[in-house]
Amino acid sequence: MRLSQMLFLTLRDDPADAEIPSHKLLLRAGYIRRIGSGVYAYLPLMWRVLQKVSQIVREEMNAAGAQECLLPQLQPADLWKESGRWDTYTKAEGIMFSLKDRRDQEQALGPTHEEVITTIARDMIRSYRQLPQLLYQIQTKFRDEIRPRFGLMRGREFIMKDAYSFNVDEESLEKTYQDMHIAYSNILRRSGLAFRDVQADSGAIGGSASQEFMVLAEAGEDEVLYTKDGQYAANVEKAVSLPPDAQPSAFTNYEKRETPGTETIEKVCEFLKCSSTQLVKNVLYETIFDNGTSVLVLVSIRGDQEVNDVKLQNELTKLAPKYDAKTVIKLAVPDTEAQAKWASKPLPLGYIAPDVADDYIKSVKNIAPGFLRLVDKTATDLKNFVTGANESGYHVVGANWGEQVKLPEFAVDVRKARPGDRAKHNPEQTLESARGIEVGHIFQLGTKYSIAMGATFTNEQGEEKPLLMGCYGVGVSRLAQAAVEQSYDKDGIIWPVAIAPYHAIITIPNINDAQQVEIAEKLYTQLNQAGVETLLDDRNERAGVKFKDADLIGIPYRIVTGRAIANGKVEVVERKSRKSHEIAIADVVSTLNQWIQSVNSEQRSQ
Repeated sequence: MRLSQMLFLTLRDDPADAEIPSHKLLLRAGYIRRIGSGVYAYLPLMWRVLQKVSQIVREEMNAAGAQECLLPQLQPADLWKESGRWDTYTKAEGIMFSLKDRRDQEQALGPTHEEVITTIARDMIRSYRQLPQLLYQIQTKFRDEIRPRFGLMRGREFIMKDAYSFNVDEESLEKTYQDMHIAYSNILRRSGLAFRDVQADSGAIGGSASQEFMVLAEAGEDEVLYTKDGQYAANVEKAVSLPPDAQPSAFTNYEKRETPGTETIEKVCEFLKCSSTQLVKNVLYETIFDNGTSVLVLVSIRGDQEVNDVKLQNELTKLAPKYDAKTVIKLAVPDTEAQAKWASKPLPLGYIAPDVADDYIKSVKNIAPGFLRLVDKTATDLKNFVTGANESGYHVVGANWGEQVKLPEFAVDVRKARPGDRAKHNPEQTLESARGIEVGHIFQLGTKYSIAMGATFTNEQGEEKPLLMGCYGVGVSRLAQAAVEQSYDKDGIIWPVAIAPYHAIITIPNINDAQQVEIAEKLYTQLNQAGVETLLDDRNERAGVKFKDADLIGIPYRIVTGRAIANGKVEVVERKSRKSHEIAIADVVSTLNQWIQSVNSEQRSQ
């Protein structure tokens, strides 16, 4: 492609609404254009990148035995109501675009396609002889993000590859899951990205096991906790660890003490000269279930630890049947306005004890009576601990479970693992932290959707059984921007060779120099014929402008038909290393072909 004929415009200044480097660079380099909040046009250079990523994804999925299909973007609400996820996606997470058609029937723009693919399997799969099946698509998806940001990282419209497997048993599902793990690792390696696969929370998708594939980058929204021995890595939402050992309590007798102005852990520990590891703090939450019932939840946890809201929500989801519900649609610490709806009298905030009386909750429709009391396992073994006295300005010391304070019925693990914690698999290993951008996620769904939607098959014994499912997603457009976030410098993007829009760009410093133009035109033709995808910068611009644009758009190799042509050579600059080589004109095609093949081979073999 000739740059003079391309829809191409670069910007010298960072756009005001772009927050992270990759977003700024993709806008400045003319790869994307903002059309609306969280909605972008993929311009010619970007579309070539997305095609490269899609092709790598397609090749790896096909190699794993997956079959490509295309599923509808518009989905009937009835399917989502069958699976029980309609309220979760439209009310709890609120991420689904929903609408009514002219017949007043509810529809949705698909953020994911479990319901659609399960319906197809229900209609078409009859026998174990048809299994396993693995289907995938590369499709535009939609999420009504409350705060779209970071360009393609968190958009409202995005391109995604999603795959779905159907299996006869756990062993078969595990094999498919591992095949997908290998395929995803290959996709990221072939794309030239440094990544880490980590244990993850399954979220609204559900299922028994899941792993995320994180592209490592400082601007990543996710925190990954890992050990140096390579035996453990998890998203902070899922991570587990051993907490620091609790210090011995300084109190041997139970008593109530006045502790004025000690609403925080730090203040009460300073006042009482005690360790936060010997304090039980009590955190109040309000959760709303999908049937509209609100429940006040009191979580007791060791004072030096924090509650992991994702883990807490998962525990509350397990308890949903206790309230004739299926799932949690909202979890929050109630503010003053929220408390006014259910509090019968002012709560002693900052001084609450695990046994705070249920009569603080007045009888209100849709408000469950009494507190749901949970205790984190970090607090269950404490002796002679400090906690609130249920009276503002007072704490108790020397308290014990089962004596002065009743132990809550439900003991759970809801603490947030932190860098520096000891690893569970080996206490000699400590957790370290890295930032990552999630670009892929694989799930073992099990029978969640097949049971809900009646998707069954007949096994070898003639018994009707629910299909076992897995789902596997890769954010194609997200991966492309993650590559930029991982690899750029002060001058612009540094694309990995495998997914760069072009392998090389030929820069003509002086468009009025006939010899420079002639050699450039010759190389342009030869390189493209040899399979080296090449841009020709034939614009009537200053050499400095062309060099800056070449750096900004990040093409891996720049060929300059400048002074070196007097010696029968051209300058070839590697964008990543900035190394400059003078190469004989006759050897340019073979040299670049060799470099590109070498890079691609290295990434395939890692």
